Amino acid sequence: MHAVQPDQLRNIVITGHTGSGKTMLCESLALSMGVINRLGSIEDGNTLSDYSNDEIERQHSLNTSLIHGFWNEQKINIIDTPGLLDFHGDVKSAMRVADTVLMTVNAATGVEVGTDIIWDYTGEYYKPVMFILTKLNAERTSFNNTVQELRDHFGHLVTPIQFPAEEGIGHHTLIDVLMMKQIEFSPDKPGSMTISEIPDLYLKRAEEMHQELVEAVAETDEELMNRFFEVGNLTEEELRSGIKSALLTRTFFPVFCTSPLHLIGSERLLNAIVNLCPSPIERGPEHTICTVDEKENLLQPDPNGPTVAFIFKTMSEPRIGEISFLRVYSGHLETGHELIDVQTGQIEKPGQVYTMLGQKKIPVDKLLAGDIGMVVKLKDAHTNDTLADKGTLCRISPIKFPVPVLATAIIPLTQGDEDKISSGLHHLHEEDPSFAIDHDVEFNQTILKTLGETHLETIISRLQAKFNVKVDISPIKIPYRETIRVPSSAQGKYKKQSGGRGQYGDVWVRLEPVVRDSGFSFASEVVGGVVPTRYLPAVEKGLHEAIEHGILAGYPVVDLKAVAYDGSFHPVDSSEFAFKIAASMAFKASFEKAKPFLLEPLYSLTVYAPDQYTGEIVGDISSKRGKILGMEADVRMQIIRALIPQAALTPFHHALTRLTQSRARYTYSFSHYEEAPPDIALKIIADKGA
Repeated sequence: MHAVQPDQLRNIVITGHTGSGKTMLCESLALSMGVINRLGSIEDGNTLSDYSNDEIERQHSLNTSLIHGFWNEQKINIIDTPGLLDFHGDVKSAMRVADTVLMTVNAATGVEVGTDIIWDYTGEYYKPVMFILTKLNAERTSFNNTVQELRDHFGHLVTPIQFPAEEGIGHHTLIDVLMMKQIEFSPDKPGSMTISEIPDLYLKRAEEMHQELVEAVAETDEELMNRFFEVGNLTEEELRSGIKSALLTRTFFPVFCTSPLHLIGSERLLNAIVNLCPSPIERGPEHTICTVDEKENLLQPDPNGPTVAFIFKTMSEPRIGEISFLRVYSGHLETGHELIDVQTGQIEKPGQVYTMLGQKKIPVDKLLAGDIGMVVKLKDAHTNDTLADKGTLCRISPIKFPVPVLATAIIPLTQGDEDKISSGLHHLHEEDPSFAIDHDVEFNQTILKTLGETHLETIISRLQAKFNVKVDISPIKIPYRETIRVPSSAQGKYKKQSGGRGQYGDVWVRLEPVVRDSGFSFASEVVGGVVPTRYLPAVEKGLHEAIEHGILAGYPVVDLKAVAYDGSFHPVDSSEFAFKIAASMAFKASFEKAKPFLLEPLYSLTVYAPDQYTGEIVGDISSKRGKILGMEADVRMQIIRALIPQAALTPFHHALTRLTQSRARYTYSFSHYEEAPPDIALKIIADKGA
């Protein structure tokens, strides 16, 4: 396939809430462009963009998928993305390299939680957005209600370009208020779009909506506004030009109508993509970071400039190894092109360069600036890495992935598989950086942090499928701590005689509580040589070892000072070993008299939720022994700040998902330790002793 110039490219990402028709919209656009000869089916598992085994099994998109085709001599790169919130890492990575976001909205269900969250991503990346209403041929659809919801959520700049002549079963006609024409489609027949005059039945409504469109576009540009005041209208060409400019500045968000299962609206949408969506040239230069002074620079999409390409997705395929999806931002990329991984300085020489059609790889001679494709056989470059010509001192700013919040411990089902698990998770993390791997040294637990339960299940499933290792999940062990309430003293005497030289150590230790988070300290008040100085390091060592496993439930002891102040020794039998044992005996005896108690870790919790859920969320936090610190409003969300025990974080995640239908999100971080309530402490102590 020949290389395509930047001004002939349109890079589109299709996003939306799960079930809003993204994959079938991709399928209908591919069929209309002649890329495929019949429409696939999610139920049959034969769509172009959902081709992996786990996607076919779950009947949901779980990965980014890239397809392309040509329309009116323009190449359209389309990135299909998952709808499930657990896989929004792929949504953000795809949006990072696209020039326009097509956000699908199910006309039967309206604005959903995924719609809101993806909208926030588009603002973060400052991307043009077009809303695509889908499933207008289904029962209980409402074009008017859905448009109103979009405006309620995203503002008055949301403006319809079309409306359905009739909604529901049998729908096949659109009234286009940009063209001021009626467009009819023969369901299931590509290339059947016919354009005619608007019938009288719909003309008044079309004229009213056309006027709304003209006024909305005129408001975005002073020159168009003056033209509008002069003649009272704008031409179709002026409207197109105004919409394209307003898309770039996010001052206009058009709404198009489709029914992808029956190809209704698909050809018209392709025309809109070509005529309204910006090319890489129109989108403008990319912000890059200079590797020398960390300042931002602008990189023009010039095919003749230095080569700079950005890897936005890494995947692993059997018999091929790692494949890297990338966008070329400047220059060109071809097979064997020697480049530098800007992050590591490693020389990379890509293997064959491809464009993608779902899972089908199509070899190309080169990709020019603005184009998106795939390469194989990179040595060590992964997602978020920039590849560039040697001497090019800039890197593309990285993708900011959603922060994983659901923490789960995993254990091997087969003893000895720990290394296989570690290696497998490392490879999976290169494919999906939106989950995190931690190793808890205290409890020797491998902990996965994921975006949700489905995300966790998918990682575990892929671990087995790709690396033949099975794991089970286990509760995370909470790092409780033990400390004391009052000072106390006790003697520790270790005396052992078993023939020959014996063992003798005798030391008195006083324990004193200190302020929270002070840790542990040791001091000596021994005078008169009752304990020789040479044995004091052994006393300190014995105390350090003793605090590693407390008396109440075996947790480390914190926030106390230990003072050695008296004792005795034997000139022959005393030894460092004996004094170390004596110190631990003194610690235990003194600790038990010092009114010991348990500390539990508390976390700072910040919840972002729609206003209607705040009462239930506050109630749930309180029921989990959380403390509400305050609330404040933030545009469409209420922000709840609280403290919550670490032990309650996982139950809170599940409760929040259930209470809000996943409409809320949250972050947390360690705050401090606090005394555990007596009933909780008793249960922990009992469980530890069981």
